[in-house]
Amino acid sequence: MSAASTPCIKVCVIDPQTRLCEGCGRTLAEIAQWSQLSEAERLAIMAKLPERLRQPKP
Repeated sequence: MSAASTPCIKVCVIDPQTRLCEGCGRTLAEIAQWSQLSEAERLAIMAKLPERLRQPKP
């Protein structure tokens, strides 16, 4: 069995304004649900993360 895909880089800090993890760009809900998501769902979220992390903070 292979390990589940994850964007985690062990920098787990939630930005209070964006509500995103500063390390990976996921929301708290995505982080909490990660182990229950299918590999396809994880990959779909991971495809969005680079753009999230590039967005300027409000």
